[in-house]
Amino acid sequence: MGNAAFPVTIGSQPRVAERASTRARVASIPWYVWCLAAAVSSDAFGGYWDISWHISIGRDTFWTPAHMMIYLAGVLSGIACGYAILTTTFGSSRELKDQSVTIWGFRGPLGCFIATWGAFAMLTSAPFDNWWHNAYGLDVKIISLPHSMLALGELGISLGAMLLVCAQLNRASGAYQQKLDRLLIYIGGIEVFGAALFALESTDAPFMHSSSFYRAMATTFPLVMLAISCVSKSKWPATVMAGIYTVLFLACLWIFPLFPAQPKLGPVYQHITHMIPLWFPTLLIVPAFALDLLRQRMGERWGNWKSGVSAGCVYLAVFVAAQWPFADFLMSPLARNRIFGTTYFGYFDPANILYNPYRFVPSDKTQAAFYGGMMIALVTAIIFCSLGMALGNWMRKVQR
Repeated sequence: MGNAAFPVTIGSQPRVAERASTRARVASIPWYVWCLAAAVSSDAFGGYWDISWHISIGRDTFWTPAHMMIYLAGVLSGIACGYAILTTTFGSSRELKDQSVTIWGFRGPLGCFIATWGAFAMLTSAPFDNWWHNAYGLDVKIISLPHSMLALGELGISLGAMLLVCAQLNRASGAYQQKLDRLLIYIGGIEVFGAALFALESTDAPFMHSSSFYRAMATTFPLVMLAISCVSKSKWPATVMAGIYTVLFLACLWIFPLFPAQPKLGPVYQHITHMIPLWFPTLLIVPAFALDLLRQRMGERWGNWKSGVSAGCVYLAVFVAAQWPFADFLMSPLARNRIFGTTYFGYFDPANILYNPYRFVPSDKTQAAFYGGMMIALVTAIIFCSLGMALGNWMRKVQR
């Protein structure tokens, strides 16, 4: 009987190993998905670095490390999506072909096609941006024409990455689904970080008692957080995304001033010896937590137009309640230290020379204008919350 049992034991080992290998393979996220997530990260960090470089040193050359990090995102996206599309188109895997869409004779995941377009737009904007600076000099605004073209490319890469992960998440189950869910939330957090950079000109501390600040905060942020919250299986997706944004902004605020820098353009109003970071992050994590609580309370009703209205009202009300008094603190002497970073100014900023930077900017000329602006902010929050839910409900159905 011992001899009879022996071949059974030996024969079962390859089958067990094969099943274990299959489970490991199923629970492993493809490298090109990670590569696309790395592209999103590279773009966001490069964007922060680039803005800091502009206000610390000035745009001395196109070949700055920050620019290279931004355009690395386009390269990584092209590599990842090119591999996925060519492998699906010319490969023999029936499973990959069934999980793909066809565009111009090529087959691949929908997210890869969108991200490929984004990479092309990003890389095309590079020489345009270089010409723009040679023709017009230093940026006076973040949202210039080449930067807008770059932003469209970045949007394509970000949306493509989210759709690629969503397509796999919607088909997955078990441990693999949990991995994809965490990756999706991470990408969402990076997108919130990037949205904060694009809204930078409207979200400085002196604007925090103006309706324009709350209108700016009512766009993009709830759209991204609610879209991913509709797809995610996590209990606290919006809170985690806002937490990622907060941690990254704080890390940059505290780390960037450790590196030396010196202005190379003029006029120079501030004595700069080290890199200038951006300002303290807004308290976005507070309304994000409230949105997660609202989502849990509404359950299956979450995602319709009524929940969009509720989410918009909760988002803006909670954010105003948290940010308004915190803005008073940021303008006080207690915040003028390295922790809160209200003492950092770009080399071209005449703060403390030609104006007092610790006073709120009265962008609303009258009280009636302020209340009217806040009503617009509320409507904006409702619209973008509803759009976020609509986008999330669509992404929840994406399979390819």
